[in-house]
Amino acid sequence: MRYTILLRRNAETSGYSVIVPELPGCFSRGETLEEAIANSKEAIELHLEGVVDDGEEVPEEMEPFVIASVEVQVPARTS
Repeated sequence: MRYTILLRRNAETSGYSVIVPELPGCFSRGETLEEAIANSKEAIELHLEGVVDDGEEVPEEMEPFVIASVEVQVPARTS
């Protein structure tokens, strides 16, 4: 199976955080991109083992995610 992962550079702790949008509660991290990706595979496998053990159906990714960013105006603070 194939799942989309989202990686985010973590400036506070260094390394990368990973979430799996299709599997709520499934997350991981790693010091490098390569480590974060490898760790995410293990996290997904463990998560899916739990799903199967609980007698639930393994979720399939419905559609690939589209990643976009938007620019917004932030209101000025009033004191």
